[in-house]
Amino acid sequence: MALYEKYKNEIRKKLAEELNLNIMEVPRIEKIVVHVGWGKEAVEDPKSLEIVAQDLALIIGQKPVITRARKSVAQFKLRKGTPIGLKVTLRKKKGLRFP
Repeated sequence: MALYEKYKNEIRKKLAEELNLNIMEVPRIEKIVVHVGWGKEAVEDPKSLEIVAQDLALIIGQKPVITRARKSVAQFKLRKGTPIGLKVTLRKKKGLRFP
């Protein structure tokens, strides 16, 4: 059963009962964000981030976006704009397709 179907058929009804809400007042799933912070390893070896990107793309089925450092931090030898992680935002049908 897909994640969205399970949420729609089981979880929403339980939430409505537990919180004493109308079914229309129960929160909806709009997007799912998958994030991998690679931090220090990405700074020391930029190739390792590419390997993680390939693995994440295989798991999720969508190419990840590289996240970059917003600030420089001297203690971590980190410069502004250095790639430090990956993220994928799944919306609508793509995000609700997980088993």
